[in-house]
Amino acid sequence: MKRLCLFFSILCASLVGAAETTAPTKNRVSVMAYNVENLFDLDEISLYDDFVVTGKGPERWTPEKLAGKLGRIAGVLKTSNDGRGPDILILDELEADHTPTSTIAPEAFVAAHLGRSYRELLKGELPADLAGVPIEAWLIKALEDEGLKGYKIVLGDVLDLKQEAIHCAILTRLPIKSVRQHHVLSARTIVEVEVEVEGESMFVFANHWKSGAGSPATETIRIQNASVARARIDEILKADPLANIVFGGDLNSHYNQKQRYPAMAKTAIQDVLRSQGDPAKLATGEADLYNLWYDVEPAARRSDEFRGEWGTLMHLIVSKGLADGKGLDYVPGSFGAVVLPGLNAHLYPVSPWRWTSYGPGAGLSDHFPIQAEFAVLPKPSAIPLTRAELSPSAALPAFPAELDLTLLHDAKTLAGLSADETAKQIGEVFILNGTFNGGAKPTIIIGEKRYALYVPDETLLKAVKATKKGQAVRWLGQLNFYKGQLEFMVSSPDWIRPR
Repeated sequence: MKRLCLFFSILCASLVGAAETTAPTKNRVSVMAYNVENLFDLDEISLYDDFVVTGKGPERWTPEKLAGKLGRIAGVLKTSNDGRGPDILILDELEADHTPTSTIAPEAFVAAHLGRSYRELLKGELPADLAGVPIEAWLIKALEDEGLKGYKIVLGDVLDLKQEAIHCAILTRLPIKSVRQHHVLSARTIVEVEVEVEGESMFVFANHWKSGAGSPATETIRIQNASVARARIDEILKADPLANIVFGGDLNSHYNQKQRYPAMAKTAIQDVLRSQGDPAKLATGEADLYNLWYDVEPAARRSDEFRGEWGTLMHLIVSKGLADGKGLDYVPGSFGAVVLPGLNAHLYPVSPWRWTSYGPGAGLSDHFPIQAEFAVLPKPSAIPLTRAELSPSAALPAFPAELDLTLLHDAKTLAGLSADETAKQIGEVFILNGTFNGGAKPTIIIGEKRYALYVPDETLLKAVKATKKGQAVRWLGQLNFYKGQLEFMVSSPDWIRPR
């Protein structure tokens, strides 16, 4: 009952906050950026081995699992723009189509199946004529069926299907004036779409830079990715210094990358792209881009969780033309992560409910979407950005140091759960009442079942391994599904001595 009450209290608070900042107005435009974590089709022709359609394993990718994930994506989008979904949607991690014979466009696919919903089509054995349908067609079909109508989709170029598994996309209902593709090194092509908003142009960029935010080696690749983007932004601003630019997506960098990783002498996001958080610099011309993460309190700067730490890999960065108090402008206070406990977030502790293919599948993504609103001002107004720049040097902890153990399940309960129930528990933090079993990769016996323990921090791993084999323990662990097996991740020293 406590968990249920917590869910409703958090959900109501989220909806109240959304109502305060996203009340529908005819001259408003909502923009969302969302990494949907490997949204794949069903042709079984891909670069990832996680999407096997044949076979009978618990991790098998099925039509029903795709339908479930599409439905949850639609559910998240419906919380935007009074249920209509965002006017512009920047997407990451759509599968690049690896089926040479599939040529059907999303609009044609929707028209061909007007009489049947996507859930009906994705039920049971998939007919041969549907096996090669690309994921963008399934996505648009699902959105149309869920009442999120009128989207046109622009996909990022794929230069080498032998190397590129996923790509970016931009969906929009607004008139499209132009499209450009910007190829980068070892990352997804940057998509640029110019749309028309109440007679004004807005340039929207979809990005998914090279992964490995904390790695100096991969930072050099992100620097190249950022250089390509910055060159194009400079072209646009040279033609019009007050051009309206929204630069978004998964940059695999934190807004405070330089402060968080001081060993990096040069960062892609801050030094090359020149994303920053001092609105005064926009007014003086010292800077031309503003990262909207600075428009929220530091504690609310969270789009993803990794090994017990909050990150801000997802971004919406705006040009000074969107913050000058004239024409099309950012709506103050409208930016933030879309956190919906029970839909895209776990109830307690709140963290992204990432996708799992275990059993019938559950969850959605390892990233929260982020969104912001923009409005055409009828007359000059005050500038929308006034918050002082603040860049904390350390990551925020994703989990409270002292978890309320009354809100956690005992891992012994997993033995009695069905595959459907177990799938919904993956990602939750459990109380581990069991016997430490040692091993090169430590394990724990809970009841009659043995689980692997994944301890990402080397210092903490040494402390875990120092535990005597056969010793009874009462630890905490986050349930994961990895390479076909259930395991528990221990990410904090407090978890091996919970209070």
